[in-house]
Amino acid sequence: MHIRFDVPADPAYPGRVAAALSSVRLRKYGYIGAVLTAAGAIGFAVSRGLTWGEQVSSLCLALVIGGLLSMLYSPWVRLRARRRSSRYAVEGGYDITDDNIMMRSGSESGGIAWDGVTQVRDTPEFWIVYVGKMPATVIPRGLMSVDDAETLRAFIVGRGLLESR
Repeated sequence: MHIRFDVPADPAYPGRVAAALSSVRLRKYGYIGAVLTAAGAIGFAVSRGLTWGEQVSSLCLALVIGGLLSMLYSPWVRLRARRRSSRYAVEGGYDITDDNIMMRSGSESGGIAWDGVTQVRDTPEFWIVYVGKMPATVIPRGLMSVDDAETLRAFIVGRGLLESR
């Protein structure tokens, strides 16, 4: 297998990549926020019937506010990443073989050996490539030909890195 494609100098592309990678890392804040908000709301409702409920209700209100802020943290970071990364738009490309994924962006290049990849997750726009537990890079399906995307999908599924459809 040898797949090669270019990435145009689109100002929106680095922001989409940053958003995809940060959403993976920041998902836990949404879950934590939902638990804090639910616990605070339940505690607030229960404390209404207690004689010492005023002291508990202020704690519950703090839990609700903390939970809401935690849930809003991830979208805020993604928005900032999109805004900041738009000035990094340079031409680049991918050269994917049976052995590794080589990426080039402007004058810099780097690669990831398939042997080091532990999993690949599917998103609507990208395949997110993990090395260990951390997302290392993305492979943009929309910039590949349909045949190349299917070839790469079959290769990734064959290696056991992605679940088949």
